Amino acid sequence: MATYNLKKDVFELLSKGGFICSNSSKPQTQKLYNYIDENFDKLEDYFIEINYFLTQGDEYYHFTRPEQKVDINRKLEQAFRWIDIVDFFKSYDSSFGSGYRFEPQEISVQLKVNATLKSKLKALKKYTGTDNELDGIKKLVERLRSDGFVELENEISDSYKVLASFSYLEALILNINLSEEVKDEIPE
Repeated sequence: MATYNLKKDVFELLSKGGFICSNSSKPQTQKLYNYIDENFDKLEDYFIEINYFLTQGDEYYHFTRPEQKVDINRKLEQAFRWIDIVDFFKSYDSSFGSGYRFEPQEISVQLKVNATLKSKLKALKKYTGTDNELDGIKKLVERLRSDGFVELENEISDSYKVLASFSYLEALILNINLSEEVKDEIPE
């Protein structure tokens, strides 16, 4: 019975587009990660029967599904959004990645001395919908949190931890190849 519940918990989390990461500070997520890690082949076979592909990344698991052509445009829009958001956080600190800890307030303070970062946040208003810098940063962090790339580590200090699943976004961006002809056409 416990195995069924773990399988059910894995499905419920991953089917919503979530990630199960090795470096989560949540005991239940760690338990699910270890369960998948120990039973990957069996779970992969089980989920493929219902058209979900259990995919293993660098210290994380997630589902993928066959794509419909109509989903491609939506996925491209989402990829552009993630490129912009990752660029913002990497501009804040190039080491922003799995295991990194931060507070939105710290990023807000950095805006006062980093004009490039401030400009990038202003360009992200299309995703945040606000001119208030701290609120904009919090909305970006909330998007990262709701999509499973960071988790709230301390509610009192409003501090977050970047999860292993963030490497999924980094890999997405690194896998974009531009031909030499296209590189010359893109403004910097």
